[in-house]
Amino acid sequence: QVQLVESGGGLVQAGGSLRLSCAASGPILSINFMGWFRQAPGKRREQVARITIGGSTSYADSVKGRFTISRDNAKNTVSVQMNSLKPEDTGVYYCLAEGVRATGDLATYWGQGTQVTDSS
Repeated sequence: QVQLVESGGGLVQAGGSLRLSCAASGPILSINFMGWFRQAPGKRREQVARITIGGSTSYADSVKGRFTISRDNAKNTVSVQMNSLKPEDTGVYYCLAEGVRATGDLATYWGQGTQVTDSS
């Protein structure tokens, strides 16, 4: 069974930084793209950043210039460096991976979520 395990959430003051990491494990042949979503209280889950296997990245407008996503294809890990954090960045952050399973079909996997909270 493919699992995504996130780490790095916590309390942070406005203007501070956090780095979230996610590791995928299990029977997955290749991961086409990985990304981060977040869900603030009372709001819909939204994409924050994503990165393809080739390294192409995209970001939500609200985090451009502040967040940087990166991945290690050999280790099936993805990280997001979050700088200049704002109170509105508070939420549960979820790791996402879409790839090809050992059976040959595409599948999407989610992590369990990690909380990022503004402590200002």
